[in-house]
Parts: sequence; C-alpha cells; structure tokens
Amino acid sequence: MSMIKKFQVTFDCAEPERVARFWCEVLGYVVPPPPEGFATWDDYNGSLPPERRDAWFVCMDPAGEGPRMYFQRVPEGKVAKNRMHLDVRAGTGLVGEERLATLDAERARLVALGAVHVRTLLADEENESCILMQDVEGNEFCLD
Repeated sequence: MSMIKKFQVTFDCAEPERVARFWCEVLGYVVPPPPEGFATWDDYNGSLPPERRDAWFVCMDPAGEGPRMYFQRVPEGKVAKNRMHLDVRAGTGLVGEERLATLDAERARLVALGAVHVRTLLADEENESCILMQDVEGNEFCLD
C-alpha cells in the first residue's frame, strides 16, 4: 500500500504567475508566503539571475486539503488537447435547474476572470452536464 497521500499538479505555461493567480481565483487557493529572508515574491524574484526570474509560481489550498499547484515556464506553447484536465466541481450535490443555474453563474464568474467558454454538454445517460472551458493560457478544464 502506498504511503503517498499528497500530490502536486504541475502546469507547463508561458506566464506562471498569471496562470497561478487565475487558478487561485477559481479554486479559492492562495499564494504561499515568500521564502525566508524575502518580504515579497517580487523581492525573491529580483534576487534570481535574469534567466530564472518568473520561471515558476505556486498556489495552494489554504486549508491544506487540496493539491499544491505548481506552474512552470516552458518555451513551447500548447499545441494539442490536454491529456489530463481538472474538473472544477461547482454543482456537486445539486440537481436539475438549481445545478444548471449554479454552473451558469460559475461559468460567468470564470469568464470574467479570463477563462473561455468552449461549449456546454448537457446530461445524457452516462454523463452529467458539464461546461468545457479553457484557462487563461488555453488549458482545458471542465466545470461540473
């Protein structure tokens, strides 16, 4: 049996801080305090050699229950559909019109943060309704 109980989700991206701050807003996550000896993340970032500045950023669940999210700068852009994506569970426990209204309100909030609404999939025999979206750098995620 594995002893691993915590994991981190890592995103490749062009602008780590921008993408991390988007996900902070989506999930209610926070940016951890800067490393010891630095008053701010900007101070820490300024202490690095130019090629390492803005190379990564982190956000975390303030309750410590959800996974830590790590965003790393990579030179290449996104070219294909994600092989893995996040499901943002806004409608859990809700049914019918209440669920659809909740998802629609959350969709509008996320679009205001910079997400893109791709399409809405309505429930069928095998799946619940979900809204396909993209974050600020085009990474797909589902709102369900």
